Amino acid sequence: MEPFLSVVIPAFNEESNLRAGALERVAAYLAQQPYTYQVLVVDDGSEDATAALVEAFAAQHPEFQLLRNPHQGKAHTVIAGVLAAQGDIILFTDMDQATPINEVAALLPWFEQGCDVVFGSRGLVRRGAPWWRQIMSRAMVVMRGAVVNLPDVTDTQCGFKAFRAAVAHDIFRHMQLYAPGQERAVRGAVVAAGFDVETLFVARKLGYRLKEVPVTWDYARTRRVSFVRDSLRGLADLARIRINDMRGRYRAD
Repeated sequence: MEPFLSVVIPAFNEESNLRAGALERVAAYLAQQPYTYQVLVVDDGSEDATAALVEAFAAQHPEFQLLRNPHQGKAHTVIAGVLAAQGDIILFTDMDQATPINEVAALLPWFEQGCDVVFGSRGLVRRGAPWWRQIMSRAMVVMRGAVVNLPDVTDTQCGFKAFRAAVAHDIFRHMQLYAPGQERAVRGAVVAAGFDVETLFVARKLGYRLKEVPVTWDYARTRRVSFVRDSLRGLADLARIRINDMRGRYRAD
């Protein structure tokens, strides 16, 4: 029987979070729920013990599965997991559980009300985040509104998004910057701000019903975000999304 919920967790060098019990917390919460589920941990070519630790955990927890992926960055790692997921609803979330798995309870009811994409929002004030992360978030709101016209979306970047399975596949099929089949080898941790923006932008262009839902979020100190590098990459991606849209590349079939 196919699961109701698939949880996709991208993982690149997550040994410390794994040893701190990240998967145990996910398993404990999901085991208490009335629906069936699966958890796909997608290893993004980690250089530490991430894959071995996930494999050992999955051996004791049949609902968990390790999916090995070449190192291609978070965006393509998430996409690989979503395309492999078998659930009716697919959620992707981060290993550090900055937004804890129990917040999925705030998202799921909106699917019963006809929504197709339901995503977490941290609001404009990010509790515990350093000043530079606050600046990045506010700058992204301004630039996103000016360039790609998502004025009603407060937070595109929260790594806690859920989709109807068929909708997720359709969105990814129409993406341009981070479409399946456009993977390329990268070096080091790569967090692509444009991936989340393009995902929601394409969903809106295709006519899907979106819902932004406030969720709990605590800043987790990580090597994943670089103020200068990721800000510049995010701005470049916004420009590329705008150009692709002007060229009609996001139109529904």
